[in-house]
Amino acid sequence: MDSARAPFGRLLRQGRRRAGLSQLTLALLADVSARHLSWLETGRSQPSRAMVLRLAERLSVPLRERNAWLQAAGYAPLYAERPLSDPALAPAHAALQRLLVAHEPWPALVVDRHWNLLAHNRPVALLLGAVAPALREPPVNVLRLSLHPQGLAPMIEHLPAWRAHVLARLGRQATASGDAALRALHAELCAWPLPGGPGPAAAEAPPEDAIAVPLVLRTPWGRLSFLTTVTVFGAPHDLTLAELAIETLLPADEATAAALRTALEAAPLSP
Repeated sequence: MDSARAPFGRLLRQGRRRAGLSQLTLALLADVSARHLSWLETGRSQPSRAMVLRLAERLSVPLRERNAWLQAAGYAPLYAERPLSDPALAPAHAALQRLLVAHEPWPALVVDRHWNLLAHNRPVALLLGAVAPALREPPVNVLRLSLHPQGLAPMIEHLPAWRAHVLARLGRQATASGDAALRALHAELCAWPLPGGPGPAAAEAPPEDAIAVPLVLRTPWGRLSFLTTVTVFGAPHDLTLAELAIETLLPADEATAAALRTALEAAPLSP
C-alpha cells in the first residue's frame, strides 16, 4: 500500500476496514454523520485537518500513517522524525540508557520499526558474542540475527516453535503497516531452513505447560530460559519515539537468573 500517494478517501476506507468497523460505527465514534463519512471515503467531501486527526485517533492509526493521511488530504505532516542522536531527543535517549542499565543482569535492547538494533545493555553484548561476526556488523537486525543459521538459531531449543512465533508476529506487523521492508524481511526469514535441515522449517507447538512462548538458549553460561516483554513510549509525538520498542528477556527460572548474574560479574564494564 503506497499510502503517501493514495487519495485520502482510500486511506480512510482501508484504515476503517482494517479496524473492522462499519461506516456507521466509525461515524458514531468520531461524532460525525455517516453520510459525511461516506462522502469523505468517496472523495465527494474534503476533510479539515482536525477531522483527519480525529478519524486517525479513533482508528488508532500509527503516527507515520497519520502524516500520510494529512498529506493525502492536502496538509503538512504533523509528526517530525529525528534520529535518536538528535539533541531534541536527548531526554528520551537518556531515559532509554537508564532503562537498559536498570534491567541488568537481564538482557534488554532497543529496536526500531524494522527491528534494527539501536542500543543494548551488557548482557545482550554477551549473547551477541556467540554469533558470526558478519551478523554483528551494523545495522544489526535482531530478527535476522536470531533466526540465521550462523546466528542464535543453533542455540535455541524448540527452534521451530520460536521461529513460528517470530514469523507470525513479523507477518502481522508487515500486514498492519503495509511496510515493504518488513514484508521483504518476512519473506527472507520464511525461506531460511532450520540448521542442518533440508528446507524451510515447519511450525512446532510450544510445550504444553508453557504460559508463553519461551526463548531457551544453550549458551556457554548454561541453559538460559527467558520470557520476553516489550515496552514502548507512552503518548509519543515524534516518529522515532513512536516506533521504538524496548525488548527485555526476563529469566523464566532461578537457574537462568543465577547464571546471568555470574556471567555479568565476569563481563567487561562497557556494553
